[in-house]
Amino acid sequence: MRFRLGKIDIPLLVIVAVLMVFGLVMVFSASYYSTIAKDLSPYYYLQRAATWAGVGAVLMIAISFVPTVVYKRLAPYVMALSLLLLLLLFTPLGVSVGGATRWIGVGELTFMPGEFAKLAVILFVAWYYTKYAKYTKTLLRGVAPVLLLTVVVFFLIYKEPNLSTAMIVVLTILAMMFLAGVRVVYFVLMIAAGAAGVWYLIQAGGGEHLARITGFLDPFSDAQGEFYQTVQGLLALGSGGLTGVGLGNSVEKALWLPEAQNDFIFAIIGEETGFIGCILLLIAFLLLIWRCMLISMRAQTRYDMLLGSGVTAIMAIQVVLNIGVVTSILPPTGVILPFISYGGNAILLFTFLMGIMLSISRKDPDLAQKAERLEAA
Repeated sequence: MRFRLGKIDIPLLVIVAVLMVFGLVMVFSASYYSTIAKDLSPYYYLQRAATWAGVGAVLMIAISFVPTVVYKRLAPYVMALSLLLLLLLFTPLGVSVGGATRWIGVGELTFMPGEFAKLAVILFVAWYYTKYAKYTKTLLRGVAPVLLLTVVVFFLIYKEPNLSTAMIVVLTILAMMFLAGVRVVYFVLMIAAGAAGVWYLIQAGGGEHLARITGFLDPFSDAQGEFYQTVQGLLALGSGGLTGVGLGNSVEKALWLPEAQNDFIFAIIGEETGFIGCILLLIAFLLLIWRCMLISMRAQTRYDMLLGSGVTAIMAIQVVLNIGVVTSILPPTGVILPFISYGGNAILLFTFLMGIMLSISRKDPDLAQKAERLEAA
């Protein structure tokens, strides 16, 4: 079967490219002193980030040529594979770092099943509410199966432990269920039950967990302990002022803010580019999310709409959580900033997701008709 591929969404592609290039610049700047302190080349993180960005860019373009009907057919198998990979974390293949087992290691290569689970649940939930669309508003067929999957995935990721990723997966699924048309009463009950469950887990973890969750309200109460990184991030943001101290001139990255190239890179951006730089970055993310929303609303099939909505939701959730943590609006979570923070697994995930969005954005009448017939089949 031959598809005539339409034109992709160029604004989306340009925004992603700009974010990736800016991310490379900031990873190099934020990691400069930490690499020297580790007796590594100052270009260590830049070289690795550039490699992953290059692979991600190729992946994104390649995925943009894959019709979304392929993901629809593979969705149940991808979800099964994701569950298997999460279970493998509890075998000798699991790699523990800092008391958390979030990686599967094969030689020098490491893989994060939690990141793969984000992709898997988006594909699966979109498939489920397309295949069983007529049951969407029912409890037993429309809510229970997806809710059961949500609980299983949450539990497996939480046990790594990785509460932040588990919450991102749950929030993404809930957003997709809402957009699929699940009854509001079921939606409210699920949110209430989920909130109660999270509160129970926090209480079961003892006072330390509760203190960490609520301590962001006054991080300076333990500025040299639990909230050291949060405080240093706030100092970096405050030091930037309106226009920043200039690229490369950050003081906090000089070993004051640990691993600044990771989830707290927004603090270095604020210090070096100031309030103006932060606002411009936020505008870029808002434009990216807006383009994803437009593509989802204009999708040619129900599956494409739900698939695009899932991608849009997870992008928005991660941006809000990351910036919320750095600015001490939310508790510390360890969530990376898409396309900006350092991390091979993360860049591959989000370039893959953007490739899906580019595929959805193609406008070809013949493709739409064939996709509809395949979806009906």
